[in-house]
Amino acid sequence: MLVPACRNSERPLLLTQFDHRCSGRPFVMTPDAQLSQTDRSLSAQIKIYYDVHVPDQRPAPLLIALHGYGASKRQMMREARQMAPADFAIASVQGFHQHMKEPKEPGGPLRFGFGWLTNFHPEESQAIHHQALLDLIETLVAEKVADPRNIFLLGFSQSCALNYRFAFTHSDLLRGVVGICGGLPGDWETNESYQSTSAAIFHLAGKQDEFYTPERVGDYAERLRMRANDVSFQSYEGGHDFVPEMRGDIQDWLKRKSA
Repeated sequence: MLVPACRNSERPLLLTQFDHRCSGRPFVMTPDAQLSQTDRSLSAQIKIYYDVHVPDQRPAPLLIALHGYGASKRQMMREARQMAPADFAIASVQGFHQHMKEPKEPGGPLRFGFGWLTNFHPEESQAIHHQALLDLIETLVAEKVADPRNIFLLGFSQSCALNYRFAFTHSDLLRGVVGICGGLPGDWETNESYQSTSAAIFHLAGKQDEFYTPERVGDYAERLRMRANDVSFQSYEGGHDFVPEMRGDIQDWLKRKSA
């Protein structure tokens, strides 16, 4: 049953992780030999949490916002509310890899953060990310919250390349993609799953970003144009973070592209 949308509500998507099979021979125990196997796995269901902001007028253009490593859906919703036009619905999705963070001050409580993937079987996390976005879009369109012709995807840092993977794999779903202080997929030139898209692309970079340096991102616009015709690239005075000018430029861009 679909749950009616409400403002800033915490909602879960229930996903089933890969149905893994054991590789190699089954265990056979004999008096004179023992057999060991590694990397066996079990399948399990996980909940992916997201918050939703719904405007008065709907169905509305939808901005799906994904945070960077160590952040959360609540932090990303605060940022998204400053970037999305007033008539947009917003869904802020939380990464499914949780981890502990140091206290803010000595003796304080431990904190938690969330991420999207590591380099241990990253293809599995990529598939979960893709399915979560597909289910989220289907749910919010069915609830008449989102206009299916006006779906935008935004990612900061770690989620940026993941979102590009989604956008160019499901090339007919999105109206636009915003990437902030992040990278391109490592297999951008070689993965045959990536298709050309009519979605508009807006990539924003910090001139003092220590992770995605100007040298590293300098050719991103050209590379993105391999599969997208409408590509904008802008650099800002700032490091690996949101800067005020980014927020205003993203809002103006979303207004233009959703019109």
